[in-house]
Formats: sequence, structure tokens, C-alpha cells
Amino acid sequence: MPIITNIDDLKRIYKRRVPKMFYDYCESGSWSEQTFRENVSDFQDLHLRQRVAVDLSERTTASQMIGQDVTMPVALAPVGLTGMQSADGEIKAARAAEKFGVPSTLSTMSICSLEDVAEATTKPFWFQLYVMRDQDFVADIIQRAKDVKCSALVLTLDLQILGQRHKDLKNGLSTPPKLTIPTLIDLSTKWAWGLQMLGTKRKGFGNIVGHAKGVTDTGSLMEWTAAQFDPQLDWKKVEQIKKMWDGPLILKGINDVEDAKMAVKIGADAIIVSNHGGRQLDGALSSIRALPAIVEAVGDKIEVHFDGGIRSGQDVLKALALGAKGTYIGRAFIYGLGAMGEQGVTKALEVIHNELDLSAAFCGHRDINTVDRDILLIPKGFEGDWV
Repeated sequence: MPIITNIDDLKRIYKRRVPKMFYDYCESGSWSEQTFRENVSDFQDLHLRQRVAVDLSERTTASQMIGQDVTMPVALAPVGLTGMQSADGEIKAARAAEKFGVPSTLSTMSICSLEDVAEATTKPFWFQLYVMRDQDFVADIIQRAKDVKCSALVLTLDLQILGQRHKDLKNGLSTPPKLTIPTLIDLSTKWAWGLQMLGTKRKGFGNIVGHAKGVTDTGSLMEWTAAQFDPQLDWKKVEQIKKMWDGPLILKGINDVEDAKMAVKIGADAIIVSNHGGRQLDGALSSIRALPAIVEAVGDKIEVHFDGGIRSGQDVLKALALGAKGTYIGRAFIYGLGAMGEQGVTKALEVIHNELDLSAAFCGHRDINTVDRDILLIPKGFEGDWV
């Protein structure tokens, strides 16, 4: 068993064990991947202030996200095709999150269904919704999320149309993988992954197949999905979904102050500052640079969460210091899942928790809830000095 001390250790194992098309699906952005890269690299411009001679006993990272107790202010982000990174991946991730005491968010485009995850867990999880043209499907999946007692709806706003991701197109991304010669050559080196996948019945989009009209197999699924993302999603439809859900609503994909203000206006419970992991509008501002202005504009009116580029507990700490009340990890937990299954997700959470706890302490804080901008050295112009 290799010694795992950071998220990059998990990433190296993940790259060896998972088929290339699914590694590339996770580890890529749209077009030139500028935003994908800057989501990670822009954290490095923020420096931490080390403080000494402070009582650092009895430390805690416990907090709340939308009123729910969490071991640390970190949730598992919704990631499509998680069940192709590791067999029954959504179940493994949800179990690890539940045991650790943090929320997990199931994607509409998951391999395991809402019902699969609910049957395998004992506590409520969150559900992420993509709005489709098929309104009957939208109403049905919201009701299904209610039926399995999901405790929050995460509505994604930044995928009305699909950004171009060169690697996915070149790899012919599909689930299950199409057996082309390059794919077969790659799969021949991924025996452990293949044996796991042979042992599960869950290989398609479990929330869609058998639930959407006319979708009965993988072929019809791909055609349905390509045509179904709703380009007409607007604030009026967001309000309609809020009424249909009638529970805690989190809006994901906010990267602009004006959109944050609209989220407040319609009465959402929280927003997630996010650019879809750099997978939609390439050239958009990194999430960490967009965060301060949004917090300043709406932070006392709505709970602001953060997603994008987190690869360590120090990244979590910096986002919290800039005003986020909660954060999300996507790729970081996928690395763990692909590397070591449920145990790998737990290890990713342990790594981030340890780094968060120690880094906050080195900055003079015993309680994560007391962290603020005072712990940061922020370079001039970091938040933008735009013409």
C-alpha cells in the first residue's frame, strides 16, 4: 500500500488505474483549458500569514452548510459519470462522505441512480439537477429526489449548452466505452477496473434510462442527452423549480456579481461560485478570483459556497478566508475514488481535513469558523482592476 500524504499522490495512482477516456473526462477543461488551469494556479497567488504564541489546543473544523452540521465545510461536488471512474462510484463516494460527516451531491448524469444511492446510505444526500427540455422528466426527477429524502437541491445554471471539450471528442467519450481499437488497447492495461465493471449492473445513466421517454438503452440515451439540455433556462424557470422543490435550494454556476444578486432576489438558500471546473466558458475568471466581489456584494444576504480548483486543505482555507461558508471538491475526490475506491475517497477527505486543521492553526485559529481575510496576504489586483 503506497503512503498517501497529498491529493497528487492519489492522482498518480488514479491515472494508472482508470481508462484514458475517463481520466481525460475528469482532468480537462474546454477549448484552451485556460480557466481549468487558473482555477488551480490562482490559489498560489494568495499567501498565508503565520501567527505564533497562540493556544492551539482543542481545535475544531466543525461547521454548517445550509444549516446542516458538517465535520468540515467541504462537500463532494456533483460529478457526472462517477460510476465509470470506479464501479458503483457514486455509492462508494456517498458512503465515504456519510461516514466522514460531509455532504455528497449526486449528479443528474450519474451512473448509479437516486434510488441506488439512497438504498446504500443511511443519511440524506444532496441532488444536483440539470434542467432538460422534457418538463415531465424534470418534474419526475425532482419528485424522485424528494421521495428518497434528499436534503438539498443543487441546481446547475451554467450548462444550458455544452462547452467544447476537445479530449472528450477525440476520445469518443461514452458510457459504457465504445470498443474501438485505441480503447481496447487502453482497457487491456486496466484489468482491475475492467473486472470491477464486469461485476456491476450499473453501466448507464441510472437517473435517465427507464425514466425519460424513449430512453431504453445506451444508444437512445446518447441521442436524448445530446438534445435535452434546456437552452431556455432563465430566472423565471429557476423560480418555478424552486416552487416545485420546496426545500433548500443551492444555485451552482454563479461567477458574476449580477447573477449572485439575482439568486438573492429569487430567494435561493445558497449559491456556489463556480465556472463548472473550467469545462464551459474557457477564459472565464477563475472561481477564487471571482469569489471576493461576489461575497462583498451578497455575502450578508445569502450563503456563499465555493467550487473550483481545490486540491488541498490550504485551498479550502483560502476560500473560507475570502468569505465562503462552504466549499466543494470534485476532481480531488475522483482521484481518490479512481485510485482506491471508497477507501480513496476517505483518504482524500482525510488529507484535506488534516491540511485544513493544521494550516488554520498555523494561522492562529483553533475554530475554522473564526477564519477571515486577516489570515491572507492578498496581492494588489488579485480581485481585478478591470477597465
